[in-house]
Amino acid sequence: MNGTFDEKLLGELKAYMAERQAAGRAPRRTGRRLVMAVGAVGVAAAAAVTVPMVAGPTSPAYAVTKNPDGSVTLTIREFRDPDAVERSLAAVGVPADIAYMPLGKWCDRSRFQPLPADQASVPTRTELESTDPQVRARYRARLENSPSGKAMRQRDGIRIYPRYIRPGQTLVIDIAENDKRAADEPGVAWKISGGLTERPVRPCRLVDDPGAFDVGDATPPPGE
Repeated sequence: MNGTFDEKLLGELKAYMAERQAAGRAPRRTGRRLVMAVGAVGVAAAAAVTVPMVAGPTSPAYAVTKNPDGSVTLTIREFRDPDAVERSLAAVGVPADIAYMPLGKWCDRSRFQPLPADQASVPTRTELESTDPQVRARYRARLENSPSGKAMRQRDGIRIYPRYIRPGQTLVIDIAENDKRAADEPGVAWKISGGLTERPVRPCRLVDDPGAFDVGDATPPPGE
């Protein structure tokens, strides 16, 4: 679902840059509210992705699984006890700081300082406004090859690659969940962002996230 990923990443990066530059908030994205699983996580500290809800029962809690290639898969099915998730990740060599919050709230930007290399990978405003597929492909590749993009990606859950986490670095994962919906109501299920930092991580200070429920048009490209 690369098209869906690109559209959501573009919207979130615009909002991020507007916030950083104190130039006002990016326009809110609107569109259909779809019942669809969108497998994507933020590939850098600047990126956050909203995930449409999927109705139906889920298994409780979470799972941390080591893979043959040395990566670790984090599967979250119930948004509770982030301390337990952190301990499980630490046991497999992943220093992490995880925060859960209700959808409509988010952690303040001062929670952690992104790596300079991650900040350098954020597209310029000219790139963000470009409709050229090659331009968008280049900045997406730059994000995916940033330190945080290499350390955490979406693949059968949240796939974490400990070999890209250097000593003294912490992987910060923030997740907002919509826990007030009806079981069969479509819309945003959760929103996630992640990134590495070499500085101390502050506790999550909740702030309003007005665009949290804006899914946009999550229709996948034909044939996917």
